[in-house]
Parts: sequence; C-alpha cells; structure tokens
Amino acid sequence: MKLYTHWRSSSAYRVRIGLALKGLPYESSFVHMTRGGGEQHRPEFLSKNPRGQIPVLEIPQDNGAPPVELIQSLAILEYLEEAYPTPALLPKAPFARARVREYAQLICSGLQPFHNTGTTSYLKAYAPELDQARWTAHFVAAGLTALEARARDSAGRFLVGDDVSLADVLLVPQLYASRRFGVPLDAYPTLLRVDAECAQLAAFAAAHPDRQADRE
Repeated sequence: MKLYTHWRSSSAYRVRIGLALKGLPYESSFVHMTRGGGEQHRPEFLSKNPRGQIPVLEIPQDNGAPPVELIQSLAILEYLEEAYPTPALLPKAPFARARVREYAQLICSGLQPFHNTGTTSYLKAYAPELDQARWTAHFVAAGLTALEARARDSAGRFLVGDDVSLADVLLVPQLYASRRFGVPLDAYPTLLRVDAECAQLAAFAAAHPDRQADRE
C-alpha cells in the first residue's frame, strides 16, 4: 500500500495511526501542503483525489489490475477495519460501536474542517482583517467541549471503554492540531488523559508528526 501523506496533516496522521495499529506496512509518498501553493492541487495529485486533499491510500490489486485509490480518512480507516479486522478498532456491542462512530464524526465533521488548510488559506486571502487564531479557537473549543461532555460517561482507559478505537485514532491528531493552533486544553481533562494513554502505545508514537521523514 502507498499512503499520500504530509507530516502536518491531521487527516493523514489518523490513517498513519490506523495502519500502525493494524501492523500494515506501507510506502509513504509525501505531498507538501503549502509549497508552491500546495502540491495537493497539482494535476498529478488531483487525478488521484479531485478534491485536492490528503490523505490518499493506494491499494494494490491482484492479477495485474491497477491499484485502487481511497480518499477521505474515515472511509480509509473503515476499510482497514473491514479488510484487516484484527486488532479491532470498533467494539462488538452495537451501542459502543455507535458511540465510537459518533465521536469520530464529531471530530471529522465538527472540528477538523475549521482548521483545515483550505479553510485557513481562504480566510487569510479573503478575510485578512479577521483574527484567524481567535476564529479557529472558538470553533475548535466548541467541538472539544461537546466531546469532553460526551466522553466523561463513556471513557475508560480510552474514549470508549478500555480498548483503543477509531475514536482515539481521531482524537490524538485533533489534540495535536489544537495545540498547534494555540487552543487552550485545560478544560478537557478526560480528553487529555486519553491522549496520554494513547501516547504510551507504539503505534501512536510511530505515527506522530515529529517522527515523519518529511518533517520540516
């Protein structure tokens, strides 16, 4: 498999964690998100993802067929869960399984888009008078507050019980990005505790942005 990635992308960070947790080897193809206006906007990359976003997972096929390309981090992680079910990143119990997906969607849809490179670049270009840091912090804090409130009842060692799940795979990159944007995190003790638990796992450590070959 080949992962089109950038060290700073929280979406690519999620997929790196998922691949590491599953013990799946892959080749990294680095796509710089800001150099020259963003390499993800070049025609050769747009042929893989017309949306011009990272990550893309390229999956080889049998019998000489061309590889299949998957886009959208959550769809990629769901594919990995179904194709490589051990270790499981979704609980067996239906309600717990739904809770994991709830948290994953909250982060993927309700948090990350507010600090996505496309969003921040647009604001910088078309609303230069806006206090972008304050704007980003407002929306990220709202999402983290909701996640903290929900997680208080479901968390064990991790966000949903005592087993690592897709919810944790998304949480860790989100908190990394929140710190990068200067969002205060003291109001989220449950999230910070789970983040610290995840940091002890080798898969999370291997996927960390600071350990990527393209880290600047």
